[in-house]
Amino acid sequence: MNRMKLSNLVINFSFIVYSVLCIVPMLVVLSISLSSEQSIFQNGYHILPRDFTFKAYEFILLGNSPILRAYGVTIIVTIVGTLLHLVISSMFAYSLSRGEVKYRNIVAFLVVFCLLFNGGLVPWYILISKYLHMKDTIFALFVPYLVSSVNVLIMRNFFRTIPESIIESARIDGSGEFNTFLKLVIPLSTPVLATIGLFVAVFHWNDWFTSALFIDNNNLFTLQFLLQSIMNNIAYLSGNPLVEKSAANLPDETARMATCILAVGPIVLAYPFLQKYFVKGLTLGAVKS
Repeated sequence: MNRMKLSNLVINFSFIVYSVLCIVPMLVVLSISLSSEQSIFQNGYHILPRDFTFKAYEFILLGNSPILRAYGVTIIVTIVGTLLHLVISSMFAYSLSRGEVKYRNIVAFLVVFCLLFNGGLVPWYILISKYLHMKDTIFALFVPYLVSSVNVLIMRNFFRTIPESIIESARIDGSGEFNTFLKLVIPLSTPVLATIGLFVAVFHWNDWFTSALFIDNNNLFTLQFLLQSIMNNIAYLSGNPLVEKSAANLPDETARMATCILAVGPIVLAYPFLQKYFVKGLTLGAVKS
C-alpha cells in the first residue's frame, strides 16, 4: 500500500509539473498581449502584465486589418467542414459495420489501402485545382477533408459495439435503415462523434497549409495563414503602405501575442464542454468484457 501511494504521488506530481509547464507559456503570451509595447521593451516578459492595456486587441479588432474577415472564414470552414465530415464519415462507417451490406470487405480494404498509400501532393493539387475547379474558393478549404480513412475505421469499430438486438428491435417495429441510424445509432454514438468532431475541428482551425496551396484571394485567407503572415511582417495588419513610417507607434510584439490568443481561444474554450465525451471516446473499447 505504501508503494502504491508513493507511485500515485509521483505520478500526480509529474502531471502537475507537466500541466504547469503547459500553462505558464500561455499565461506569458496572454500577459504580453495585455501589456503595452513600451513596458515589454523595458521590463521584458512577465506572467502578470506590468502596464495593463487593450491596445493590441483594439489595433487588431478595430482597425482596417483583415483579422476579423479571416476569423469569419475560419469559423465557417471549421463548422461546415466538421459537420459535413461527421455526416459523411458516420454514414460511410455505419454501412461498413453492417454485415448484410454486400462487398463491404472490399470497400473496407480500399479504405485501409488509402490509409497506407496516397497519390501524393502534386496529383492532389491537380485534382482540386484543375479538375474540380475549387482553387481560390472557400470549398477548397474543407471539401478535400470530408472523409478520413482513420476516422471511418474508428467509427466502424465503434458502431460494431452497438448490440445487434437494438438494431433488430428497431427493424421489427418498422423502422427503416436511415431512420434507425438517425434516431437510434447516432444518439448512442455521442462519444465517438464528439471525439472525432473535436479532432476535425482542431485540424480545420489550425490548418494553414491548404490556404497556402489553393487560396490567392485575400478575402479567403484563414486565420492561421494570416497569422503566419503577421509573424513575418506586422505591417500586414493594417494593409497600409504608410504604416512603416509610423511603425514606432504600432504594437508589434503585443499584437502578435494578441493574435495568438485570438487564434487559440475558441478551441480552448470549447474543449471543457467536450472533455467528458473526448475521454470516453478514447477509452471505449480499451477493455472488453
